[in-house]
Amino acid sequence: MRKLLLCLMFVIGSCTVSGSLLAQQGQMVVATKEAPPFVIKNDQGEFEGISIALFEEIAKARNLQFKYAEAELSDMIDGLESGKYDASIAALTVNANRESRIDFTHPYYTTGLAIAVPKDESRLMAAVSGFFSWKFFAALGGLCLLLLGVGLVVWLAERKGNKEQFGGGTAKGIGAGFWWAAVTMTTVGYGDKSPVTLGGRIVGFIWMFAAIIIISSFTAAIATSLTVSQLQTKVQGVDDLPGVKVLTLENSASAAFLENRDISFKTVGSVNDGLAALQKGNADAMVYDKPILSYRINQGFSEEVTVLPDVIDRQDYSIGLPEGSQRREDFNTSLLRIINKPEWQETIDDYLGER
Repeated sequence: MRKLLLCLMFVIGSCTVSGSLLAQQGQMVVATKEAPPFVIKNDQGEFEGISIALFEEIAKARNLQFKYAEAELSDMIDGLESGKYDASIAALTVNANRESRIDFTHPYYTTGLAIAVPKDESRLMAAVSGFFSWKFFAALGGLCLLLLGVGLVVWLAERKGNKEQFGGGTAKGIGAGFWWAAVTMTTVGYGDKSPVTLGGRIVGFIWMFAAIIIISSFTAAIATSLTVSQLQTKVQGVDDLPGVKVLTLENSASAAFLENRDISFKTVGSVNDGLAALQKGNADAMVYDKPILSYRINQGFSEEVTVLPDVIDRQDYSIGLPEGSQRREDFNTSLLRIINKPEWQETIDDYLGER
């Protein structure tokens, strides 16, 4: 009797443990990150978007229980390797490095990298705004001080021998000298004031030649600045990226693409940060996934930033799974059924704003 009771207790305990393990296995932990329009975090803190809609359709078809865990891109891959996550989904690009570490389902969306650049109007405004920068006003202030100094010297030379033009008190005399220095430098030469004394004419002779050099240098500096600005921001394709200020996101497929091309770049924390830098004229181009760039630009940067039409590198989005995952075949079957339905294209069009 005792043996029978022990056996019964063992069976009940085994079933309890097995049930607990099955419950744990049934609750999938799915890593994701914001990547609109593929993963969008709404005002209630819930995830939606193209990738989320697909995964939830698969989960419904396979009767899977799951919960989302927000993670950075690198952790989405590392977490699958370590067993922390059962799946990772966002705008997750398939590449050789990731394939060597984890498994992927069949691609459910094919796109490519693209280049976002400031619009021509933004470049023009950036050039115009350069004239109202503190550097411009500092240069203008220095020039005014120089004119004041030359005006003071010519007034000292002319104040006694040419009282009609440079007389009438210190302030008025220096003001007249300042005016004469300015019109002489700009070669306007109204002729309303001119030195008549020997000392004044010597000052005038020296100033005329000095002014020619100053004006020529000033004009050349402005022309060079505008030309360099235009050259640095005129990006028409990937061949124009070397030598300009390029932005992308860290650990992204676009970063790997730029590294393989030996194109120097800086990383930003988000797509919005990169587009804001383009908007302000602090960068010349941003390389990232085309649909994500287009979506973000349409959300608030369409007046100042645009995406070039060419796709520079193909990208396939898939669901990431642990290496050797038994769910891969089931996911692939459901995924192919879903994306071949007309309703799936309607879902994509709705999120991309193409309907």
